[in-house]
Amino acid sequence: MKIGIIKKVDNMDPYSIIVRPHVTEKTMGFIDQNNELTFVVLRESSKAAIKKAFEHLFDEKVKRVNTHINSKGLKLAYISLVDEGSAEDVAVKMGVF
Repeated sequence: MKIGIIKKVDNMDPYSIIVRPHVTEKTMGFIDQNNELTFVVLRESSKAAIKKAFEHLFDEKVKRVNTHINSKGLKLAYISLVDEGSAEDVAVKMGVF
């Protein structure tokens, strides 16, 4: 049953998978120090689906995706980018800065 859910999420619209940016003081530091952006994502989405959706939406290569479900039940995706400084560029495009 779980495999069917994962397959459905992989074929979903990228805008459905990545819900919104998660901006805090800590995540703003990740942009500068780790070249990493943080997003709230659909809870059923896999790391591969998150990577594919991000690369489709922002035309940037993803190095890795780490996920975490916080105490409020939100799934957070920490997305590290390959190109140095590209996280700042994407953050500026989104209007975070």
